[in-house]
Amino acid sequence: MNLTPYAALPASLLDELRAAALDPDRIYFDIVTALHEDLPAEAVDTTSVATISADATGQADFNAREEGVVAGLGVAALVFHVVMGDTVTITDRVADGTHVTPGARVMRVSGPTRGLLTAERTALNYASHLSGVATATSHWVAALDGTRAKVLDTRKTLPNWRALQKYAVRCGGGVNHRFGLADMAMVKDNHVIAAGGVVPALEAVRAAFPGLPVEVEVTDLDQLRELLDAGCDRILLDNMDSATMVEAVRITADRASLEASGGLTLERAREVAETGVDFISVGALTHSVIVFDLGMDLSDT
Repeated sequence: MNLTPYAALPASLLDELRAAALDPDRIYFDIVTALHEDLPAEAVDTTSVATISADATGQADFNAREEGVVAGLGVAALVFHVVMGDTVTITDRVADGTHVTPGARVMRVSGPTRGLLTAERTALNYASHLSGVATATSHWVAALDGTRAKVLDTRKTLPNWRALQKYAVRCGGGVNHRFGLADMAMVKDNHVIAAGGVVPALEAVRAAFPGLPVEVEVTDLDQLRELLDAGCDRILLDNMDSATMVEAVRITADRASLEASGGLTLERAREVAETGVDFISVGALTHSVIVFDLGMDLSDT
């Protein structure tokens, strides 16, 4: 399969990805790798070659088959350009972050029919998964509406998909937590044990990396009080019940931002938000997401 070189891809599409804080070079590499899973080396799409003439052209619609929020359509569009170069035309693409209903067309793709079907699954894999993340996030955002709490993602992402999954969280209305281990210190229970307490751990981070944002996990209100006295301005409340979180909010009195974490479910989201915490972190946004049902329907005209 002869794939389109990076330099020949539409500049406007690459600029769009950059504007979304995504790296088009990395996405191109990942798309090529994904396509090679289907067609390694000199392999051909046997079904399409056998059933479709080389000069056939067609038109296909990406349609939503359920209600939700779409994301990753720009990446899906890039898949078609990588497979088909400038022989493909993409129209009617809705913006990522758009709420759609069943039957809505979210993108139309026209070009050589063989190319459309060769690119179909890879394009759908990206758009369906990322739309699933965006849709799941939107459900949490809706559950928290009217409270001060915002939903956060975590580092519990699929390997090599972190930037895309965190982008999809933003499309769904959520907020990104730290991207990696270097851009923010997050002191968790094992760090606390190793350092000899929450305050020694906090002070160790401050000494080693002055100015670096730091968040410290607590499991009880005594640890919370210690950190507040030490001037910690971001504290994670780990696996606390709602009554304890209410008391944590009262004790904190806006001296620090509070994040609730630990086995939280959508059914409990409103209850937790109404304790007055600032953030609710949800690993399931990315590690347990259900893909959004998108389909590509080839026109028979």
